[in-house]
Amino acid sequence: MMFVTPAYAQTAPAASETPAATVGEPHAAPAGELHTETGVPGDHGATGVFPPFDFATYPSQLVWLAITFGIFFLVMHKVIAPRLAAILGDRHDRIAADLSEAGRLKAEADAAVETYEKELAAARAKGAGIADAAREAAKTKAAADRAAIEEELASKLAAAEARIADIKAKAFANVGDIAEETAAGIVDQLIGAKTSGEEVKAAVAAVKTEA
Repeated sequence: MMFVTPAYAQTAPAASETPAATVGEPHAAPAGELHTETGVPGDHGATGVFPPFDFATYPSQLVWLAITFGIFFLVMHKVIAPRLAAILGDRHDRIAADLSEAGRLKAEADAAVETYEKELAAARAKGAGIADAAREAAKTKAAADRAAIEEELASKLAAAEARIADIKAKAFANVGDIAEETAAGIVDQLIGAKTSGEEVKAAVAAVKTEA
């Protein structure tokens, strides 16, 4: 026995069957399914509100904000702040040490300059004393040399004067004899006769007396 299937039963799809997905179209999530990343219903596109701005998620966002801030505060307080304090303290100690070293070097430089100035003043005073002593010694030696030279010249002059006086005395002693001989010769030439020595001596003596 044969059964004939109605025409509407062959053409109409069954209500329980799921229509096949069209090739190239995205697969739509079933209604009421939660979004795997945000944890909110996947039909937010229907409401038009971005999940972070949804009032329904504010309590959870505030909780996570408080947790994040607490963790950040703990990290700052326990890790970052001590390291910053250590770095700043180390830099402060280095700066203080550098300033102390600079002060020490400046004090040493000032002391060296003061010592140099004292030594220079002492050297100048010593040089001036040596120059004065050398000048006085030179003056003394020059005076002594001058006195010795003057004494030597005086002795030579005295000896020369003595010799001149001796020569002069000898010359004057011989003048009489020379005058007598000369006078006798002149008289002999003039009168043609010889005169006696006594007359010539008397005449020379009379001339010396008149002179």
